[in-house]
Amino acid sequence: MTTFDLICIGAGPTGLACSIEAKRAGLHPLVIDKGCLCNSLYHYPVNMVFFTTPELLEIGDLPLTSATEKPTRTEALKYYRKCAEHYALDVRLGERVERVEGSNGRFLVQTRNEQGTAAQFAAKKIVVATGYYDLPNRLGVPGEDLPHVSHYYTEPHPFWRQDVVVIGGKNSAAEAALDLYRSGARVTLVHRRAELGSTIKYWVRPDIENRIKAGQIRALFETEVRRIEPGCIWVSNHAGEHALPAVQVFALTGYHPDFEFLRSLGISLDRTTNKPAMDPQTHESNVPGIFLAGVVIGGNHTSEIFIENGRFHGKQIVSALIGRQTHSHRS
Repeated sequence: MTTFDLICIGAGPTGLACSIEAKRAGLHPLVIDKGCLCNSLYHYPVNMVFFTTPELLEIGDLPLTSATEKPTRTEALKYYRKCAEHYALDVRLGERVERVEGSNGRFLVQTRNEQGTAAQFAAKKIVVATGYYDLPNRLGVPGEDLPHVSHYYTEPHPFWRQDVVVIGGKNSAAEAALDLYRSGARVTLVHRRAELGSTIKYWVRPDIENRIKAGQIRALFETEVRRIEPGCIWVSNHAGEHALPAVQVFALTGYHPDFEFLRSLGISLDRTTNKPAMDPQTHESNVPGIFLAGVVIGGNHTSEIFIENGRFHGKQIVSALIGRQTHSHRS
């Protein structure tokens, strides 16, 4: 069995950046992901435009070209495919990591693919770059798993002249509500707090606020979701408990890293923030040989890490690994 210098769990931009840095340093990395390449980006809204400019999404010193000032989801997916091809990365997709055994220098990663076939891969080091988009922050109410309820917004067309409820008060919820409204849906925005989130993009905030003031998007603040039924959603606020018509409910209340997976690796998490124990310089966790990259290092505070800063974590990790190799050879 081949022993890789590094196995990166997660084939998003951060995971790819880590593997590229490892390969450029002369190491032999492997990338494993349970989904497709850049699986989270693939599941973003179809017409999504990034908040940032192209150069801040670049990895491996390869240029990202965009037809406009800010790149689209489609342009980003094409770019990251080209990055993986340019560096001839060894990427295994559709492989879910079930467990990691062994210790520093001798890890064994057990996987199972979509057909149910098991496999195992050996590595000296592990990088966890699994992101957070796979695990939504659930409402915990009856009816949340009904077929007309989704934690992911895709596109507005099917909801033309339909009643749609969007739950949440941050970027995803605001942008989805605007997109649905402009495509002819009757939109109600439900948020448990008294006002919209402070981190909403600067060009989105006045748009959503003006639509709400004009009555074009109905907004219910300080409102709790009680239950969801076919065709409606029950909420409660100062006016009591009442039903809202809804052929579709988008519960866009955020996402979180896979804390259980991190714990299964032996990584310690802060009781309050769920931030993993980690050396901020090397990104090595409290488990020797297991490193962390991307949004997983933020714990509950997922808004602290983006592609823009997570793409540099690979440089820190590989620099630490190369430094140790050099020190070992000199000793």
